[in-house]
Amino acid sequence: MIFSKQGNTNVVTQETVSLIEFVKKLNESYPKLKSDNLILNLFSLKDFTADDLLEFLTLSNQHRANGRSFVIVTDKVGVDDVPDELMVVPSLQEAHDVIEMEEIERDLDF
Repeated sequence: MIFSKQGNTNVVTQETVSLIEFVKKLNESYPKLKSDNLILNLFSLKDFTADDLLEFLTLSNQHRANGRSFVIVTDKVGVDDVPDELMVVPSLQEAHDVIEMEEIERDLDF
């Protein structure tokens, strides 16, 4: 797991561990990450489905309830297959754009 902090956003990149191991390590590291916006970069996962995204649902809901963005980056899943509670985009640039828009919305009390 690689952490790359840029301002108030932390990009967490999944290495070659399994999805279950990644989720476990993410949950263990969460206390250090909870005050940042999070981008999960899952490009290195080969066999990844929309059902696998449900592993992140609880953490995403918790993080977003605390007023922070939680964005998953993968091009392996169609946007229509993703639960509405999760924000999934196909590129890192789009993830940063989503966070910027959500920050503006929070600033304007939307």
